[in-house]
Amino acid sequence: MPQQTILPAEGNEIVSTRVFDATCEQLFEAFSDPQRLQQWWGPQGFTNTFEVFEFQPGGSWRFTMHAPEGAKYANVSRFLEIEKPARIVLEHLEPVHWFQMTMTLDEEGAGSRLTWRMRFKTEEEVMKIGRFITAANGENFDRLQAHLGQS
Repeated sequence: MPQQTILPAEGNEIVSTRVFDATCEQLFEAFSDPQRLQQWWGPQGFTNTFEVFEFQPGGSWRFTMHAPEGAKYANVSRFLEIEKPARIVLEHLEPVHWFQMTMTLDEEGAGSRLTWRMRFKTEEEVMKIGRFITAANGENFDRLQAHLGQS
């Protein structure tokens, strides 16, 4: 069974991590392939429409998340670093809040640990949205685990 850890918010960061029954390469591919990524990205019940997915340093990622109740959330990000199969860094530019996410993939036992380190502009922002973000990250990890089981 996958282990998930949500570390307490520290300063302006939220850290979520889980061990998956998959290799680092399998986790990396689930993120780097836009057809696969749009199947599992986001909280439970959300779907995605990707407009642009340029998976390279400096590349754009523009997409709309569709909530179960029908609301639409446009997202714009830029990839800063990509190191296959160990690291992806992106900058979420809009809407609502800016953050930088560093995703690291490390072998652990028979599986791999995926860690998301989200750095926001201020500690106050983390205090305001931290509970929502940590719950959403857990749901995102659940969806990724389910996706890996199907692939």
